[in-house]
Amino acid sequence: MRVQLLYFDGCPNWRVTEGRLREALEAVGSTANVEKVLVATPEQAEEWGFLGSPSLLIDGEDPFAQPGASVGLSCRLYRTPEGVDGSPTVGQLTEVLLGA
Repeated sequence: MRVQLLYFDGCPNWRVTEGRLREALEAVGSTANVEKVLVATPEQAEEWGFLGSPSLLIDGEDPFAQPGASVGLSCRLYRTPEGVDGSPTVGQLTEVLLGA
């Protein structure tokens, strides 16, 4: 399984997501490495299909992508059981990893 964490420096939420993602990987018993990808320009955002920071790709697919979401350099929000957050929960990440 290939796991990529896309982010840009202007958004601090990617650090929270990285920690939660590592917890989720441990919970599912995965030894996958998390490749961090800095998206620094609008051109790179287009190239990656970057829906905001942080974005997660599992084997090249964004499991949290919403139809009609805009590509660009912005902070991303996620719907979680606790409300809107700047990162998916460990539980949401675990579900995604188990489905991969």
